[in-house]
Amino acid sequence: MPFIHRLAIIGVGLIGGSLARILREKGAVGEIVGIGRGEANLRKAVELGVIDRYFLDSVAGVEGADVVFLATPVCSIPSITAEIAPHLAPGCVVTDGGSVKEEIVSACEPLMPNGIHFVGGHPIAGTEHSGVEASFSSLYVGRRCIVTPTSRTSQDALAKVVRMWEVAGSEVVIMDTEKHDRVLAAISHLPHMVAYALVNAVEGYDRFEESILRYSAGGFRDFTRIASSDPAMWRDIALMNREAVIEMMDHFAAYFARLRELVAAADAPGLERFFRESKESRDAIL
Repeated sequence: MPFIHRLAIIGVGLIGGSLARILREKGAVGEIVGIGRGEANLRKAVELGVIDRYFLDSVAGVEGADVVFLATPVCSIPSITAEIAPHLAPGCVVTDGGSVKEEIVSACEPLMPNGIHFVGGHPIAGTEHSGVEASFSSLYVGRRCIVTPTSRTSQDALAKVVRMWEVAGSEVVIMDTEKHDRVLAAISHLPHMVAYALVNAVEGYDRFEESILRYSAGGFRDFTRIASSDPAMWRDIALMNREAVIEMMDHFAAYFARLRELVAAADAPGLERFFRESKESRDAIL
């Protein structure tokens, strides 16, 4: 018996499409409605069996839904929530997959009419690809999903969101919004900033007439894979979580400056110690 009668997904790409696939596979949802601006992508989602039908209009698409999942760029989530909030069915639970939580939750939670609930969420999963054709049902299996309730959060709504992500195969972690944003700035947002900057730096290296990116091999390609991620999505994340991102960029810059000093001084023991400490920390999380 499905515990979600009608799921409306706004943004049927990698994140939204993968959630739809796994919930359908597990028999956890009755009907899945896709909502978005790209009709070709939505038509493909129907063809692939990811969604049952679609709407280009958000208000029409959320009609009768008992769960609405927002999987759009983070800066758009508050405005979409404001648009759909007056038209949601009684008891509806609205949640999201955004990589920033404090600003989203503080903006969206007060928009909910009585009897309708917003629960912030963030599955820590993804690839550098986008669009519904990039989605797959095992994306969330064995991954963590952070859920960020507040003192106003309905326990029933929270339980429904937690169950949804557990059915999707995730380990659910409850966390406050501020901690989430600072943790993600360190483990996700900073690495993307570094990857984007590194690719631009190498491409902009003008000692030779040709681009030296053509000579990149495994290490460079692996390290910079995430620089192929959706630029609009990462633009919004950098803007919405800018305080925490800047803090981590400055923190990183201090370590990079220390490494530069060691190289400039030809400090072999210091370099080896720096690299060993990093290796031991990295190995410990495997």
